[in-house]
Amino acid sequence: MTAPGITHGTERAREKKVTHVADRWGMNPAYFWMWDRRPDNPVKVDDNGVFHVYGYAECVEVYGDPKTYSSNIEALFFGEAEEGEALSEGALSAADPPKHTKMRKLVSRAFTPRMVAGLEPQITKITHELLDAAADKDRLDLIEDLAYPMPLIVIAEMLGVPHSDRGLFKEWVDKIVTAAGEVTVESTDKQRTDEDVAAAMGQVPEMMNYLREHIAERRRKPREDLFTKLVEAEIDGFRLSEAAIAVFARELLMAGHLTTSATLGNTLLCLDAHPEQMARLRANPDLAPGVIEESLRFLGPFVASIRATVADTELAGVKIPKGRLVRLWLSAANRDERQFERPHVFDPDRDPNPHLGFGRGIHFCIGAPLARLEGRIGTNVLLERFPKVRTDPDNPHEFTAMEEVLLASKLPLLVN
Repeated sequence: MTAPGITHGTERAREKKVTHVADRWGMNPAYFWMWDRRPDNPVKVDDNGVFHVYGYAECVEVYGDPKTYSSNIEALFFGEAEEGEALSEGALSAADPPKHTKMRKLVSRAFTPRMVAGLEPQITKITHELLDAAADKDRLDLIEDLAYPMPLIVIAEMLGVPHSDRGLFKEWVDKIVTAAGEVTVESTDKQRTDEDVAAAMGQVPEMMNYLREHIAERRRKPREDLFTKLVEAEIDGFRLSEAAIAVFARELLMAGHLTTSATLGNTLLCLDAHPEQMARLRANPDLAPGVIEESLRFLGPFVASIRATVADTELAGVKIPKGRLVRLWLSAANRDERQFERPHVFDPDRDPNPHLGFGRGIHFCIGAPLARLEGRIGTNVLLERFPKVRTDPDNPHEFTAMEEVLLASKLPLLVN
């Protein structure tokens, strides 16, 4: 990753505090915003011809113009070949209008906010069950004991997957996360094997076959689960194909897991670094929504998002040719002083808080309500169950190697 043209901010007292937190967290040096620094310009191009967008308004402009900035990154590498189509079929995150519009409407018929809200009792039950196993221990690992398994279990139950198969989901997610940490966007067409690239994009054959088998079975014998709702969703005679449903289920599994796991872990890190805010939340659990939103801004799960230009364009005075990668640094945009007052201060009372933690526009994360719900429940139950919970200074957390996701792979906590 490159971050050309970075300068220091001017508020030295605040910079000193933020630098301490960034160093304590062992942040990637490329994440310059964590040290209260900002770029000379909101848009820069690096030596590889990749355009980096750091400004909030500029990121919003890109999100609002899918005709110029395509989400189908695979097309930049594979063109209109079958491979590119196969990789992106059914993937909302990789689709552009009008295909995206129709698919999103269909998926939204099945994956509704009302359905997600109805999951609260079950998510609470699952959270308590997972933490029960750590109740008698002096320490726990937030990722291993809660943040990793909880969203996997929730999504498996939503889809209607048998309990005995949850271990398979974990194996597949592990494989994809590992591959994603080894493959960058710039290297996918040259430096890695086809198998590496496919795995990084979620193409795990045994997983896709498993999902298709369940989809076919729901066509024969409908149930009260998300697979069935996706199979039955219809608009003007159009239904999702088996392949499209399988890819959406894969996206839900991956994005749902990563988003919730990262949100839980990052929220705990923010609260641990700001004990006064942890004390406030413990005393008043109703403050959790504001804490989650500010954590999504301050230490969001998605560091960056990628687009590809399909036409010559200009952004913040910088000319961008057709066929170029554009990396939106969402975490930098969430610290843009032109948009947020005191952007380097963790303030759960911030209102409004129009962060880009879940994207913006037509590609706003469809799983955001679920991630927010799981984040709120997970955080409150953890603080309720373990009043003395804190990070372990002798056993620091570690982040995954994934370039665009800020996700702890381990987060040891002391609980007594």
